[in-house]
Parts: sequence; structure tokens; C-alpha cells
Amino acid sequence: MSGASDTSAVVIGASGGIGGALELALVEEGTFRIVHGFARSRSGVQHLDLVNEASIVAAAAHVSAGPPPTLVIVATGLLHSGDSGPEKALRDLDPSWLAQTYAVNAIGPALVAKHFLPIMPKSGRAVFAALSARVGSISDNRLGGWHGYRASKAALNMMIRNLAIEERRRNDRSIVVALHPGTVDTALSRPFQGNVQPGRLFTAERAAMQLLDVIEELKVIDSGKLFDFEGKEVSF
Repeated sequence: MSGASDTSAVVIGASGGIGGALELALVEEGTFRIVHGFARSRSGVQHLDLVNEASIVAAAAHVSAGPPPTLVIVATGLLHSGDSGPEKALRDLDPSWLAQTYAVNAIGPALVAKHFLPIMPKSGRAVFAALSARVGSISDNRLGGWHGYRASKAALNMMIRNLAIEERRRNDRSIVVALHPGTVDTALSRPFQGNVQPGRLFTAERAAMQLLDVIEELKVIDSGKLFDFEGKEVSF
């Protein structure tokens, strides 16, 4: 690829709306020699299931055989599935649904970090980012509800802070962040778009470009934090 650096980028969740748009945008930008896109629905070397650690190990091994990844984005999330969705009240709590939301929203990204951070460069700028959500902010919670989604994203935010501290010891130029993409017109948000303010419902393509702009401006001091699509820090 002409003009591309001898590095690679990785998008986990590339079959989703935001993930697919991120993968396409990175390919079109041509900054990286290789852009790896992984998803549960893909087959072969592109298959990665967040709840199957063996598939994460295989994906990391595939990436490590080529140019080192200096950008890894976990663009996954679970808000609803079938009849299960964000709980409006305490009486709606279901242990199996809570376990599923934690598995996808917190544990899965943590396992990706476990196997992908070690194959990222030990020196120089490298960014590991995971999509989180403003509703995962404990200090910003004024409405309650959405218990599993809020709590699992809050757990992800804490994991990001932990990972940033540990990764800094390995590479003092690394950046580990959580990103809030805003409300994006995807299957994840579609049932809940009724109250979105005009101009605040983004296409996946716009969301991807906004997130990549935020990533481009990140500094080492930003590691361990949560930023929204405008590059503003969101308190945990």
C-alpha cells in the first residue's frame, strides 16, 4: 500500500455498524500496511468471538505474524438481544442476562487486551481503544435503570484504567482509552433512538471518522480515560 507505514491496525467487531465503518475508513486512509478486521460472524483467520478466549488467542497469533499493530480498536457492545434488553427497574434483573452483558461488554475487551497488548510495540506511540458509553459513568448517572449495560460499561472503564497503568510500565508511550461514540444509527441503538436530540444521531461512517479524529489527537497523558466523540473527557 503506497504511503503506508510498516505497521498494522486491528478492528474487533468489524461486522458491526461502527466496527465496519472503522475498518473501511482505516483501509481508505492508507496509514497502515494491513488493517485486520475480526468478528464473530466472520470465518477463518478473521473469526473472533469475545466469549471464546481461544479465538482471541488465534487472532492475536495471526496479527503477530505480520507488521506490529500500533492501533487496536474493540468496537463491540451488547445492549439488547431478542427479548432481553436494558432493564428499566430492579425487578427486571436476570442473572443470565447480566452475565451475558458483562461477558461481552467488559470481560471480552479485557481478554482482547490480555492477548493483543503484548504484541503491540514496546516503544513509540501505540493506541488500544475500546468503545464504552457515557451511561457507564458512575458520576454522570442521574436516571438509573439500564442496570446491566451501565454496570458492565463501568466495569470496562475501570479495566481500561487498570490496563493503562500496567501498559505504561511496558511502553511509556502507549495510550489505552475508552471511547464514547455517541448515539449511532446501528442495530444496537435503533430501538432507543426516539429521544435523541436533532443532529445527535450519527451515521456509522460519521461516528467512525469522529472516533479516528479523537484517537489521532490523543496524548500519553490521556491514557486510562474515557473520551466522547468530540474529544471531551467523560468522568468515570
